[in-house]
Formats: sequence, structure tokens, C-alpha cells
Amino acid sequence: MRLCLIEDDLELGQALHAALNDAHETVWVRRAADGERLLIAESFDVAILDLGLIDGDGLELLARLRAQELDMPVVVITAREALEVRLRGLNLGADDFLVKPFATSELLARVRAVARRANGWSHGRESVWTVRELTLDEGRMLVRRDQAPLALSPTEFALLRALMRRANRVLTRRQLESWALPNSDAQALDVHMSNLRKKIGGDYIRTIRGVGYVMEK
Repeated sequence: MRLCLIEDDLELGQALHAALNDAHETVWVRRAADGERLLIAESFDVAILDLGLIDGDGLELLARLRAQELDMPVVVITAREALEVRLRGLNLGADDFLVKPFATSELLARVRAVARRANGWSHGRESVWTVRELTLDEGRMLVRRDQAPLALSPTEFALLRALMRRANRVLTRRQLESWALPNSDAQALDVHMSNLRKKIGGDYIRTIRGVGYVMEK
């Protein structure tokens, strides 16, 4: 499952991103404009949206997303407790509301609940991805080649998952860094990708010079 977190508070955003990314691939942005561009350009299972953003109102962003027929579930997080705010959000297409402060475990539970309702996803039934002799079991955090298990680090697993989920599609360096190495320097991606290639072998991953990488079926 892939999540988009739109939260402008630096401390809260870092904490939520770390907690969510432990369980699911999570991309975090701090501005409404960045979130809107990301949700239009890429595919996400759930969006987590703060209402009080530094460059706009979260409800206005929600309205624009729904107007563009983006139908991924949206969980709203807010410090506003007023019933009118919640009613407006639900009428605009929010799937759930969570009032700050809250436990990250509760947020994760609500995210999974709206994903189940929308997509039939449930804990213990995560996707299995196959590209030629490679199989990645997302729920069991297991990768096999020709049925032989491969020992990957969490970062290598995250990179491989991103590539296998979008096989034959070029992923930019920025995309891969935001999904798997959000707090690392630019050279870290090359190191992890080199290690991943050595472990999976073959010619699965092709470098697109100046752009990024692609997993070839």
C-alpha cells in the first residue's frame, strides 16, 4: 500500500512519516501545491491530509482533488474540532477524520480501514509482485529468485518493491529517494541500487542516464 502524507508541521510530519513508512511506502510533502501535483501525477492508495497547510486550506485542496475525479481515500487530520468542519469535509469527499493529538497507531488503523473499504486491501493480504524469476511478497517482507530467498536490507526491499510495482515504467531518482531514502544524500541511492543489483542478479534493473531506473519484465 502506498500513502501520501500532506502535513506542514515539520516535527509532526517527520514523526508521522517515520511511523507510516515503517509499515507502508509513504511520501511526505508539506505544501498543498506539492501534494496536489503529486496526487495527480502518481498513484496512491490513501492520502492523509492536514487542513491547516502553509500555502492553503486542506478542505480547498480536497475539493480540487475530488473535482478532478481523484477517488483515492482521504483521511483528514486536523486540530479543528468543530462539527461544521467535519461535516464540510465529509461532504467534500473525506473518508475519515482524526483530531489532533492522536496516536500514530490509531492513524494507521484508520488508514488501513479506509483502504479496505475502497480497495479490498486488508492486513495479511498484501500484494505479491512477480517479474520473471523474482517474486516479492509485500506482507511477509520476503523476496525470492527461482524460489531461493534473498537477504535484502529494508532500504533495498523498499527500492525493489517500488520498481516491481511499476515494472516497465521509468522511475526518477527523486521518486525513489522520496519513497526509500527520504533523509539520505543523493549518493546513497546509487550505493543501495548497486547492492540491490548484486543481490538479485541478472539484468532486471536498467539505468536511464540522467533520469532514474526501470525494472524490465
